[in-house]
Amino acid sequence: MNRSSQLSVSPPTAAVPDATQQQPVTLLVVDDHTLFRRGLIALLGQDAGLQVVGEAGDAAEALRLAPQLQPQVILMDNHLPGVMGVDAIRGLREVAPASRVLMLTVSEDAQDLAAALRNGAQGYLLKTIDGDLLAEAIRRAARGEPVVSPELMGKLVAAFQSQGVAEAAALMATPTTASATAPAPLPEPGGGGAPLSPREEDVLREIARGASNKEIARTLDIAETTVKIHVQHILRKLGLSSRVQAAVYASDRQRTE
Repeated sequence: MNRSSQLSVSPPTAAVPDATQQQPVTLLVVDDHTLFRRGLIALLGQDAGLQVVGEAGDAAEALRLAPQLQPQVILMDNHLPGVMGVDAIRGLREVAPASRVLMLTVSEDAQDLAAALRNGAQGYLLKTIDGDLLAEAIRRAARGEPVVSPELMGKLVAAFQSQGVAEAAALMATPTTASATAPAPLPEPGGGGAPLSPREEDVLREIARGASNKEIARTLDIAETTVKIHVQHILRKLGLSSRVQAAVYASDRQRTE
């Protein structure tokens, strides 16, 4: 072969770690359906910001693996053999107090939802969630933000109303450690804080209805990014930390008007 026709291939240069690059969120996936669990792991593996470090088929295995792996997020189904997912949350938080438990289930039962949050889950999602939304919800949970599927917001508000606003605030402020302090109470409806603009009031009503940002954008004929900005303003003005709290606040205000 003519030397001039040969390609010169340099050996691959090792990538230099970027000190500013965030480490991926580590996950323990708990689901008794092997096919779904493996498919979910494959889906999450496509996101460079997520890393599945372990998997379990039931609560007992999760309780054994969690203290060893110390994942940032435990993504768990509810209908598990033996111990139900919602009943395993407290135990998981005891053996891995730094891990956030995020439920991913088909159960839309309001009692399961309330029980999960009461037992310390960081959030509750339905398995019908889109992959990109699931990835974002996992990141939010890892940051300590409560996440609930928009479809369940109405049931969540109803469950909270049946228990009173004070307990609702306690349920929504998921403890980040075993020794977390009591949450701040929700603001009184109609009292204090900067007034909401008419458009913010529209967005707040849609939040109380359980609508997602995309649904609110469609209903109000505005951009989804605009909805996100309005939600941020609403939370700041009302002194709230999540749209779940905003939904409860709006619903309670409607009952008192």
